Amino acid sequence: MSVPVTIRDIRPADHAAWLTLWQGYLTFYKVSLPDSVTAMTWARIIDPVCPVFTRVATIDDAVIGFSTCIIHPRTWAVEPACYLEDLYVDETRRGIGAGRALIDDLLAMGRRDRWTCLYWHTNADNATARRLYDHFAPADGFVRYRLAITAPQ
Repeated sequence: MSVPVTIRDIRPADHAAWLTLWQGYLTFYKVSLPDSVTAMTWARIIDPVCPVFTRVATIDDAVIGFSTCIIHPRTWAVEPACYLEDLYVDETRRGIGAGRALIDDLLAMGRRDRWTCLYWHTNADNATARRLYDHFAPADGFVRYRLAITAPQ
């Protein structure tokens, strides 16, 4: 018998659970961020005015995954788009449908709030995630360019 995954808004009381998952996410991508960036990310997530928001996947009230998104205006449409910046499920809880439930939840929000699209990117070699993502849509073939911006000296 499977245990149902529930999706809900993140709450301030979820900070410790989110932080554990966040560190797992950063470890997966082999990234180290300053504590100040993690603190600012959390502050943005729980700020109701900020366009960044997080939904969490839970089982029996335990947070096992999250999706963090940014709603933004578009130049090719009147309605906004939703960029899914971060999606992570605890490695010990993968394969039970939490990732799919998080994306399905965002799609339902998008229909309700009239977003033009939900989009994200992942590493080309992230085979586990791509198996899930390919159930929703094929990769669109766009190539990402990323330029670091540094402040003038």
